[in-house]
Amino acid sequence: MANISTTLDLQVHPIRIGYSLSLTGPVAENTRSAQLAHQIWLEQINSRGGLLGRPVELICIDDHGEPEKVNEIYTRFLEEDHIDLLLGGYGTNTLSASLPVVMKHERLLIGLMGLGVNSETKYRNYYAMIPTGPDPNAALTEGFFELGAAQHPRPKTVAVLSADAPFSRNPVIGAKKNAEKFGFEIIHEQTYPLSTPDFTDIVAGIARFDADILFLCSYLQDSVELVRCLNESDYKPKLVGGAMIGPQSAAVKTQLGPLLNGFVNYEYWMPVKKLDFPGVNDLITLYQSRAREAGVDELGYYVVPLAYAQLQVLEQAINATKSLDDQVLSEYCSKNPFETVMGKICFGKDGEWDEPRVLQVQFQGLKDSKLVSFQGSRSIAVLTPEEYTSGEIIYPYYGSQPDTGS
Repeated sequence: MANISTTLDLQVHPIRIGYSLSLTGPVAENTRSAQLAHQIWLEQINSRGGLLGRPVELICIDDHGEPEKVNEIYTRFLEEDHIDLLLGGYGTNTLSASLPVVMKHERLLIGLMGLGVNSETKYRNYYAMIPTGPDPNAALTEGFFELGAAQHPRPKTVAVLSADAPFSRNPVIGAKKNAEKFGFEIIHEQTYPLSTPDFTDIVAGIARFDADILFLCSYLQDSVELVRCLNESDYKPKLVGGAMIGPQSAAVKTQLGPLLNGFVNYEYWMPVKKLDFPGVNDLITLYQSRAREAGVDELGYYVVPLAYAQLQVLEQAINATKSLDDQVLSEYCSKNPFETVMGKICFGKDGEWDEPRVLQVQFQGLKDSKLVSFQGSRSIAVLTPEEYTSGEIIYPYYGSQPDTGS
């Protein structure tokens, strides 16, 4: 158990906020970034006197990405430790595992980057810190297919390739819905085990269908191997990417460098002028100054603003209501806007954001794998939504650009 605290008056009983993160395992690259963002919030809130005149303590336990462990942790928080407040963990799988315990005890939960976690349970005290809006499954990839539909000549066919894992279920459901919405024909659909070490045969098989659009729903290491294999293949889809977890990470970016050129994928925040919400660049600057020493993602664009905003929402609800009562806080969250480093947030149906704000970006013109090449927005153009664009799509990328060494 890791107790994150700062020095305040020890005579005042701290407000204890308990949660778990998968600090080890396949998503540790993202969760450890979230933990540093939480640490920054904690230091800042306690430097301002805490909440309700009391210091704040974050109690974070590593759940190793195991749903059974998540259930045990949240049960202990509520039934043995009698924690003051809960915070949701990271990602669909672990949030889904914590939700039954939270529902049983009727507690508030603000989850981090879980896709459609509450779509079926519809728990009234759950709120989602992810900008996918009231139809999360579809919103994640709607911009990807919308971009395809706007191109000339218009692509017609789609191949869907996804990891055979729980995290890919909702994005693939949404992708199929969007393919139909924009008039594309899915001519091939295939899954692969997450343990797949070599994608040469899989890519060769997909290439035989020669689909105009290749939609990928992949995790961290398989994203890396898929990008490499596609660059080595003669198959060059006109539009490729969509729902890849990995290319958002500095470690993956610097592994692949120019091999990422042309890929279109989702993001939630990027350092472009139109997304310069109050406080976000100060947060990113502070985070980046500490990231290397902490051994975490050195950019922080993907997870950090949302993780910090997760606690800003809780902070603002507590300060507004002068309460730690879960029902009072939940009622406030359901009816009021929040000003965060992710901009203004309002919650709507199923605790999702009332409006989606998922970005689609394209890697363009990368010539090396240096971290500096990915800082700012010099190598990544925000393509959608229109109000946040910073560049235009290069379509089809392959054949439109000079060889960059990929």
